[in-house]
Amino acid sequence: MIIKSLILQNFRSYKKQNFDFSGSTTLIIGNNGVGKTNLLEAIFLLATGSSFRAEKDEQMMLYGQEFGRVIGEIHLGGEKSATSEVVLGVVLTKPKRFFINNVAKRKMDFIGRLRCVLFRPEDIDLILGSPSIRRHYLDFVLEQADREYRRSSLSYKKGLRQRNKLLERLRNGQAERRQLLFWDKLLIKNGGEITAKREEYLNFVGQKIAKRGMPLKLLYDKSAISEARLKQYERNEVAAAKTLVGPHRDEFRFIYQRAGKLEKDLSLYGSRGEQRMAVFGLKLAELEYAAAPLLLLDDIFSELDYEHRETVLKLLEKQQTIITTTDEHLIPEKYKRKIDKIKL
Repeated sequence: MIIKSLILQNFRSYKKQNFDFSGSTTLIIGNNGVGKTNLLEAIFLLATGSSFRAEKDEQMMLYGQEFGRVIGEIHLGGEKSATSEVVLGVVLTKPKRFFINNVAKRKMDFIGRLRCVLFRPEDIDLILGSPSIRRHYLDFVLEQADREYRRSSLSYKKGLRQRNKLLERLRNGQAERRQLLFWDKLLIKNGGEITAKREEYLNFVGQKIAKRGMPLKLLYDKSAISEARLKQYERNEVAAAKTLVGPHRDEFRFIYQRAGKLEKDLSLYGSRGEQRMAVFGLKLAELEYAAAPLLLLDDIFSELDYEHRETVLKLLEKQQTIITTTDEHLIPEKYKRKIDKIKL
């Protein structure tokens, strides 16, 4: 499954433009501000139904326009192809509409037809950012790959909001503790499923990283939810009007190790190069876990030294890859000979 072509209409900086992609590697070359990342964003939108940088859907539309459209031709294998389409518009009843072969689909039925993994400079926040960024990453990966996880995650988040509202009412003397029982059971059931899937995924990543010889370990600090733990924190929860245990408080950390000994937390003591390659190791494992046939690399070569660029380039032929860069000279000639180019 690969993306063969892309049509953009009123999307970001593009009024209307078509692009064709190689089944192996395509290099998109251009100065900053010409729209390289916009192409990756459009492909990511077709794969996930969401943007990786827009807070509101209308931000993806060409300024002053009332609608935008992204259409991708997806090669499914053999002679089979399909079109995936996302329509944006301030005049629509919904922020986005999704179509497969011109048939309207719900978002949950649309995502997954094209699977991709994105690696960009901002992903270093997976190491340096807050725990909520890492939890969001786990949810994003697992919701794309596992429908049951998606269901559990949605149910858990809705239940958590309701339980927190009830805790606030309990603190104000407007509710009784027995009213928590339904939400306790819902969070324990769905929270347990979320924790199990997250642990499975992080173990998978750890095994893949170890197999590649990277001196890196992921430590999962899970916040298990159970009747006993809810009982343990019941007074503190009422005082805070918040649920204090559960996967919404999970954390995982990137630890550099040598000879089986944990040496340093990369968020505190890692060099920029070590942090970049740790995130890249995570993304490669994600690529395998999601069985994603498409890797998107957004201007990462300027962030890596020669040795690390070589490590990345050796992996390009294993899947369809689309790369953006401002300087094609960062890529050695022996690799460029095998790469198709789009100059913007």
